[in-house]
Formats: sequence, C-alpha cells, structure tokens
Amino acid sequence: MIDDFAKDYLHRQLKLTREALVWKLDGLSEYDIRRPLTATGTNLLGLVKHMATCEAWYFGEVFGRPSPEPLGRWQDADGSDLWVTPDETREQVIDFYRRAWAHADSTIEELPVDAPGHVPWWSRPDIKLFNIMIHILQESTRHAGHADILREQLDGRTGVMVEYEEAIDTAARVTYRAKIERAAQAAVGGAGHAGPSAPHGAVETTP
Repeated sequence: MIDDFAKDYLHRQLKLTREALVWKLDGLSEYDIRRPLTATGTNLLGLVKHMATCEAWYFGEVFGRPSPEPLGRWQDADGSDLWVTPDETREQVIDFYRRAWAHADSTIEELPVDAPGHVPWWSRPDIKLFNIMIHILQESTRHAGHADILREQLDGRTGVMVEYEEAIDTAARVTYRAKIERAAQAAVGGAGHAGPSAPHGAVETTP
C-alpha cells in the first residue's frame, strides 16, 4: 500500500514540475528562450531539451524500455543537450519533452516501484524505479528553479504555474530588495557592494 502511495505521489509531483518548466517559456521571444543567461550558458529552452533527454534515457534504456524514437548517444558529457541549435524549433523541443513524458509515464505506470533497472554511467548502476523517480523529480525541480530565476531576470514574472501568478508590483519589489540590501550591508559594516536596483535588471537586453 505504501509503495503505491509513494509512487503515485512522486508521479504527481513530477507531472506538476514538468508543466512548470514548460510554462517558463510562455510569451517569450525566440531569442529570449534560447540565449545564454548565465556565465555557464544556462538558457530556458535548453533546460527543457535537457530534461526531455533525461526522461527519455532514465525511464527508457535504464529499464530495458528504449525510447520509441532515436536518441543518439547520451550527450550529457559534452553539454549539447543543454542548448538548442538554430534549426531546432520551440515546438520541436516541447513536443520531444511531451513524448518523453508519455514514454516515462508508461514506464512508471506499468512497472512496480521496486522494478530493477541499470544505469551504466552511475558508480552504483543497479537501481530501482523508486531511485529513478526520485532522481528525475530532483533534476526537474532543480531546473524548474533555474528557469524561474532566469524568467524573473528577463521580465520579472515568477511562480510555479499561471493560476498562482501575481501581478508584478515593481515599487513593492524595489522596496523589498532595498530592505534586504540594507541588511546585507549592515552585516558587513557597510562594506558590501550594491548591485543593480531594478528588480530584473541584471540581464542585458541586447544581443
């Protein structure tokens, strides 16, 4: 009984996190969903592509249930699954993610939570479905958090889904940020260096 409860709970959380990650692209230009927004090149559409690749491999090959579409080789090592080429469209990447969901969901639904799997690139390769569900939920949540911060830098929008999104009160955000800045300055005797005052002004808006 507890196994079924745990599997269902983790699966529900994974479904919610997937949708949150895709929602972070909503309403943005092609450039903004693709451009690197950190020094290490993190970008919104690349995060979606990365998680699609992760789900396709971990809920597929690991359990002897290969993805119904060719995946090429595992590309995490060279980072090519973390950004999108000019000829890959937003729709293609999101559709790939949704197809990966469908294949992953069938694995989760058809196998018991203690079903054995094998991850050859892990130091302890023999695992259970439960391990992979936890791993992919952690990865999805981590990258959805990255996407949330990137989106806030672009236009100030935050939240986990549209129904919980609140109108942006720029004045309130500036006041709140200033309060935190004063606390940080006070902690170091005023020796800190203040950053930009705008609530989402840390990212350049020109290519």
